[in-house]
Amino acid sequence: MKKIIALALIGFMTLAALPLFANGGGEKTTQKTVGIAMPTQSSQRWIQDGGYMKEILEQRGYKVDLQYAEDNIDAQVNQIENMIVKGADCLVIAAIDGAALFNVLEQAAQNDVKIISYDRLIVNTPHVSYYATFDNFKVGVIQATSLVDGLKLKTNAGPFNIELFAGSPDDTNAYYFFDGAMSVLQPYIDKGQLKVVSGQTDFDQVATLRWDGVVAQQRMDNLLAAYYTDKKVDAVLSPYDGLSIGILSALKSVGYGSAKPIPVVSGQDAEIPSVKSILAGEQYSTVFKDTRTLAKRASDMVDAVLKGEKPEINDTKTYNNGVFVVPSFLEVPVSVDKSNVIQALVDTGYYTKAQLGL
Repeated sequence: MKKIIALALIGFMTLAALPLFANGGGEKTTQKTVGIAMPTQSSQRWIQDGGYMKEILEQRGYKVDLQYAEDNIDAQVNQIENMIVKGADCLVIAAIDGAALFNVLEQAAQNDVKIISYDRLIVNTPHVSYYATFDNFKVGVIQATSLVDGLKLKTNAGPFNIELFAGSPDDTNAYYFFDGAMSVLQPYIDKGQLKVVSGQTDFDQVATLRWDGVVAQQRMDNLLAAYYTDKKVDAVLSPYDGLSIGILSALKSVGYGSAKPIPVVSGQDAEIPSVKSILAGEQYSTVFKDTRTLAKRASDMVDAVLKGEKPEINDTKTYNNGVFVVPSFLEVPVSVDKSNVIQALVDTGYYTKAQLGL
């Protein structure tokens, strides 16, 4: 009886050990780890990006380490270092400053850690495998086109007064957004149909560090006080919903929306406060970038590089990071205004009507 029990125990222990070996061939396998470094939780879209990616990758059997750096560059570098030390096999990084990661990515390369640049291009390093993003130049084109449509520039001669805002100068996307927008707006400015009353048209003059809505609101306050005491603003190019809300607060504080009509204001990311503002007739438009789609794309890239395969890409010309052109996949952004909120955001399951107060 003792021999029978002993044999049974040996058999049980053998069976319990089987999951540690692949294909019955004796090759030991371990669960691979993916580190996800997101810039901040102060923006709804980054919370969603990180959450979607974590869910997808965990469903695929990966261990996931998701970290937010709250727009602190040193904190993000430290988080990435810790991910490398803890044995991450691949890192997905949405950089706060795309030029600040050279040293830590050298460390990643020495440890054979693969890097996926997420939404924001990591620059000045050869250690980026792939880039998952949206068509960022097109985002700017969409934003500016919404202003053209809102002002009816194709039929109204104007002139109309416009002010320009851009994103953070340490985010490479901000330049693509601005260049895309100006490719549409500049011809109208050159014809005099649009007038930038402040004269501030260069990226460096209109950039908003860290995409900070408070900074945007303060700048709009200053523009109104300096240039619009006897003029009215007709439109504002805003590259991001968080800035749009601040800009609108400044405008409403001096009577826009009551004594004067609200200017046509663009945005990006379809964040809930801005979608509600669009439905209320304040913010004119936003650009919807489906974070579920981008999260899946980045997860597919992780799968491929960790299996030694090449992921699907659709752009090999656009995104030169200063060292080489990073192979990329560009997802398609969608213009959203009051006319298609339900179709674009509710019917697709991105939000519920209740979330939007409908």
